[in-house]
Amino acid sequence: MKDKIYDVAIIGAGIVGSMCAFHLSKYKLNIAVLEAGIDVASGTTRANSAIIHAGYDANEGSLKAKLNVKGSLMVEPIAKQLGVHYKRCGSLVIGFNEQDLDHLNRLLVRGKKNGVLGLEIIDEKRLHQMEPNVSKEAKYALYAPTAGIVCPYDLAYATCENACTNGADFFFEYKVDKIEKVGLSFSLYAKEKCVRAKYVINCAGLYADEIAGLISEKLPFEIIPRRGEYMLLDKCEKDTVSHTIFVTPSEKGKGILVSPTVDGNIIVGPNANIVESKADTGVTAEGLQEISQSAVTMVPNINLESVITTFAGVRSTPTSGDFYIKPSTKHPKFIHSAGIESPGLASSPAIALYILKLLEKAGLKLKERSDYITTRTKNGNCKLFCDMTEEERKRAIEKNPANAKIVCRCEMVTEGDIINAIHRPISAHTVDMVKRRTRAGMGRCQGGYCRARVAEIIARELNISVDEVKKFSSNSHILCGRTK
Repeated sequence: MKDKIYDVAIIGAGIVGSMCAFHLSKYKLNIAVLEAGIDVASGTTRANSAIIHAGYDANEGSLKAKLNVKGSLMVEPIAKQLGVHYKRCGSLVIGFNEQDLDHLNRLLVRGKKNGVLGLEIIDEKRLHQMEPNVSKEAKYALYAPTAGIVCPYDLAYATCENACTNGADFFFEYKVDKIEKVGLSFSLYAKEKCVRAKYVINCAGLYADEIAGLISEKLPFEIIPRRGEYMLLDKCEKDTVSHTIFVTPSEKGKGILVSPTVDGNIIVGPNANIVESKADTGVTAEGLQEISQSAVTMVPNINLESVITTFAGVRSTPTSGDFYIKPSTKHPKFIHSAGIESPGLASSPAIALYILKLLEKAGLKLKERSDYITTRTKNGNCKLFCDMTEEERKRAIEKNPANAKIVCRCEMVTEGDIINAIHRPISAHTVDMVKRRTRAGMGRCQGGYCRARVAEIIARELNISVDEVKKFSSNSHILCGRTK
């Protein structure tokens, strides 16, 4: 790797790094993506609310506001291009009293200044027509019709697979621990390994400040790790709400929500508690009680007995309150993208374009490719069996009989889906990688039925022993051998 010099190296394959790779791969460039985790979306992107925020919350004039509004409108066409589930369901911020109404009106004014389309305050009659299960005590709501929902890690996988298909190189378990400026390029080390690049984008999320430290630079703010806990309800509760429902926000953030997901579940959360460790994704009884109480306040008849799993993610909260996207003060070809908290998912396509402009200003030549592949993979073959029409399913089974074998009954995932995930441009070679690409193990039984079979298929396709198959990380063995 030392001999090759990339045009651009992206540190981090979360949603911002993924979007940067996606947009850069449209040009005649050699691109490297360096990810400390074992897979794309290993950090905050893997565990968040999956909301495409409309853009009324960020302070007017802030970079966060500008990129949120622009980015939220870009997600849908990108999702359509790459075959990612997206739904513009709209959001409702509900209020219970005059004080809440004052806050909603401030959000309305701010949102209009930010350029959010279609914002309006609705009364309780219309609110309860739109959402019959919302508390009868709710008197008002701020309605944002442009808000949407998407699967965040699927969007990251899709953009990275497209970049990989178009020639980008991905290096996983590559935790950058030293950076040297050598001549006109940067040497990015991970222990004994080295990748060299002329331009670097720091998309390391929670660890962006530590990456800045490797070039002897201190960001002009602190990154505070703030943990958010979630509950996911079974698909039988899918009719609970059809919009994303928020309470009036507080100083901690947008607040706990109740929302549909693109896969047919209901998600509840997150809270927002500062933690000492950036890796603290533990779920607590106190945290679950906190989000349960808030959920019941918004939707009194929500069935929290239908929770099928709980999880937590840690977000990168900047003390500055805004996104920080600027060249290094020491090295103009080293671009920092830091403090990207919510609405980072919604803003990510616009953040990537903003970074591209900074790269151009720093001297990077962007020449469009004539051979750019617009689909997720060369053959575009990423559609899951459960999403196919009956005619598509018949053709899929005729082409590959493995598509007739259901492995995950809860989510109707076939052996063909799993094989396809294993052999896609960025291979799914652990059980959790397969789970996030196919949903095998994400249903009611949470892998109780299918996990062993998934492990067997991975072992067979990769020609390894089943006890070598990992759950997620390189040291997360599932089996230690056969008993019969």
